[in-house]
Amino acid sequence: MTTQKAKLPIGMFDSGVGGMTVLKALRQRTPCEDVIYLGDTARLPYGTKSPQTISRYAVQCAAELVRRGIKLLVVACNTASAVALASLREAYPDIPVIGVVGPGARAACNATQNGTIAVIATESTIAGGAYQHAIHTIAPETRIIGHPCPLFVSLAEEGWVDGDIPEAVAARYLSPIFNPASGTGNPVVPDTLVLGCTHFPLLAPAIRNVVNSSTVIVDSAATTADTVHAELVRLNLQRPKNGCGTTEYLTTDDAARFARTGTRFLGTPITEREVELVDL
Repeated sequence: MTTQKAKLPIGMFDSGVGGMTVLKALRQRTPCEDVIYLGDTARLPYGTKSPQTISRYAVQCAAELVRRGIKLLVVACNTASAVALASLREAYPDIPVIGVVGPGARAACNATQNGTIAVIATESTIAGGAYQHAIHTIAPETRIIGHPCPLFVSLAEEGWVDGDIPEAVAARYLSPIFNPASGTGNPVVPDTLVLGCTHFPLLAPAIRNVVNSSTVIVDSAATTADTVHAELVRLNLQRPKNGCGTTEYLTTDDAARFARTGTRFLGTPITEREVELVDL
């Protein structure tokens, strides 16, 4: 029996438009669900902020979504997932909160064969050790190499996702890990690479040209979408299958840029008139 709560939308937020990769996967996995997506573009990037600031921003984003009425909250930002899940669950104990770190960690543990996983993300995500902790909780003996790749965020935002520049940046970041002879090296080369930032999937072709051809590249978006679907089923919160769900877009700065950049990440057109400007 469908409850009134099941008819509410899913709330999702990110520091910007990178979380659109999660939204895209969620739209494919749960096409009947309504979604409200908030991109806090006025205050991005979160990855260079302190944990206290990231948690404050995350709770403010969640407050705007909760105010509009949601049944489940997706933190479509690796940095906020790494830092702010406890604060969000404390602030909203009656709303299920799902981040992207846990699903990505599980997918990486399932993929690795040699027990060595590389994680690339923002500075805050790597420094906070969220992926390291999540992976070690699942597979304690796993060797993890964490490396911040902050320039990837800017490249993705600007649409510089192929060609010589992104590939040169990828080589600078990743060659010491995957081609030990070119740098300090590691005794065991990782066979699995976690893209620990929602911007990074756009750079997957450049990354693929640098890492070994056999390396499994894990994007947590699809796994997060599967986790959301499973939670909706478990809690009996699936929206009735009466047509395709809708998506509402919110941003804290420059609706035109949000629409333009979001279209690139989502893969389907977003117009400026579809985007609502909000003040947090």
